[in-house]
Amino acid sequence: MALVTLAHDAAIATITLDSPENRNALSAALMDELDAHLSAVADDPAVRAVVLTHTGPTFCAGADLREAAEGGMERGTHRLLEILRKIIELPVPVLAHLRGNARAGGLGLVGASDLAVAPADTTFAFSEVRLGLAPAIISLTTLPRLDPRAASRYFLTGEAFDGAEAERIGLITLAGPGIEGADAHAADLIANLRLGSRQGLVATKKLLAATLAERVAEGGAATVRLSADLFGSEEAAEGMAALRERRRPSWVG
Repeated sequence: MALVTLAHDAAIATITLDSPENRNALSAALMDELDAHLSAVADDPAVRAVVLTHTGPTFCAGADLREAAEGGMERGTHRLLEILRKIIELPVPVLAHLRGNARAGGLGLVGASDLAVAPADTTFAFSEVRLGLAPAIISLTTLPRLDPRAASRYFLTGEAFDGAEAERIGLITLAGPGIEGADAHAADLIANLRLGSRQGLVATKKLLAATLAERVAEGGAATVRLSADLFGSEEAAEGMAALRERRRPSWVG
């Protein structure tokens, strides 16, 4: 069964993360399918914009911790970087349409997207520090979006914040009242994107994404190494075990 689906409607391609049973976690299989669909829309001259959305109550929970616990994260860190790079370098704009929560690596997808909408009451969290990790790779796409003081707060504390706060600090474009409000914002943005020519959208996207693309190219290798090292550490193993067992990690007591 497909974990990611692709549909087309009047110049808009919609890529849907469809693995709700594990909260659309970034498993190797899901990232492979997502990568393939991104490649397909990049090569399609009829597509003028892409919507990245999801099924289930969670947009994306970040890394697949089951794979991480089994030692499968070295490839996963490389794959995540390539996914983020592909979204940034996609010739047409990408709208992240969230109808639910996002955590960790899911926020990296949001940061890589050109536009993002979510319900005002949904929640976000850079939860890595609470697992003995760091938001290494996703810092490449989120730090340029975020208010610096907000980045320090949410990266270091791992606390959750809502969609209204995500809009205020620059993580998303618009927060709407409930799912219906987010859907309305997405519909408005899509309608406006359809008014743009492909040539105009491609040229403008390239201007907007240049700094982000440069940041990923320069910092990608170092953040992949850092992420892989942290995932392989004893402290991260304890953090992930504590999460699975629904207990506090040893450093909390």
